[in-house]
Amino acid sequence: MAGNDDVDLPDLSHEGEEADGKGLLSGVTINDEDTKHTSQDLEAVFDVPVTVSAVLGKSDMEVSHLLKLGKGAIVELDRKVGEAIDIYVNDRLVARGEVVLVEDRLGVTMTEIIKAGQS
Repeated sequence: MAGNDDVDLPDLSHEGEEADGKGLLSGVTINDEDTKHTSQDLEAVFDVPVTVSAVLGKSDMEVSHLLKLGKGAIVELDRKVGEAIDIYVNDRLVARGEVVLVEDRLGVTMTEIIKAGQS
């Protein structure tokens, strides 16, 4: 077959349907841009448990020192005030954000989404 560039290939487009009306792609669903998606499309994953962690910073200390910590103790972290925090989902870094105060509770606002392979 070396040197022969004339190879007959089947037409996989909609126009190339066979005489019986069933093309090679019959039964295959093609997502159009006009397809409307709703939250009901995601209903299957609503009950999947995930663990979300917001890491303000890290610190190393001996267990004996940790056990001596009491209410109001200050632990020095490896980050500065105002520096972005890391947001993990199932132990995977997915975003960076800021700590915010919502009424009388602390919250996190995402400021940057981390794409796969980026850190």
